[in-house]
Amino acid sequence: MNLAYDRSPGTGPDVVCLPMFSMTRAAMATAFGPALAGADLRETYLDLPGHGDTPATCAPTSQAVLDSVCAWLDDHVEAPVLLAGASYGAYLAAGIARQRPDLVRGLLLVCPGVTIARDTRTLPDLPPLDAPTGWLDAAPAALREHLDSALGQRTPTVVATVIAALDSGGPGDETFLQKLQSGPDYALPDETAEVVFDGPVTVLAGRQDRVVGYADQFHAMRNYPRGTYTVVDDAGHYLPYEQPSVLRSHAQEWLRRQLIR
Repeated sequence: MNLAYDRSPGTGPDVVCLPMFSMTRAAMATAFGPALAGADLRETYLDLPGHGDTPATCAPTSQAVLDSVCAWLDDHVEAPVLLAGASYGAYLAAGIARQRPDLVRGLLLVCPGVTIARDTRTLPDLPPLDAPTGWLDAAPAALREHLDSALGQRTPTVVATVIAALDSGGPGDETFLQKLQSGPDYALPDETAEVVFDGPVTVLAGRQDRVVGYADQFHAMRNYPRGTYTVVDDAGHYLPYEQPSVLRSHAQEWLRRQLIR
């Protein structure tokens, strides 16, 4: 599988980063590049099938997307590697650790999806945090409802940062993405499997995340005996763009844990 990618020239361990649904390697690099900086890693940022500059040459199912990533890893890196992901990318990274643990040295999962079906997610039931008047005025009308539920940092500056990330990178394949998200196989077939992964794992969740929540992520920690879980109060689903310093501090601690294995 030929996935579009960017790779840094580091000499340290490989870390492969998987983006949010419909987002690109450019958006992922904007957030995770600064968080991973200083460790001389070989950082690789992938566009998933149908995302960014990667064509939609697989079936519109999450298993096919995961298989495409695994095939790319088999061909392009020396396993095992560090895997980092956000949202859907983190969902896939956890799936790879279940299905192909030989490929994975450690996991950094940020606002990970645990179950795909929205009615199966445990979401916060408290009202959102206060926001200044007009904080969403610069957002396209089609995105305002989503951002209202997704963001914990409810400011025009954060809105502009997230919109810039959403607009960065290649165009993707909207038809493929719609089929993937609405199809019966959006969920991985082993989504609920209890499979233990014993490498170092860091899970970051946003307390104000009304897209995937934060409670299911804590319950999933039973599968990660070397896992660290943190929920960040003043953050939502776009935590990497809302709280970059928090992401960096936890990413650096995660990397330190890899080196002392």
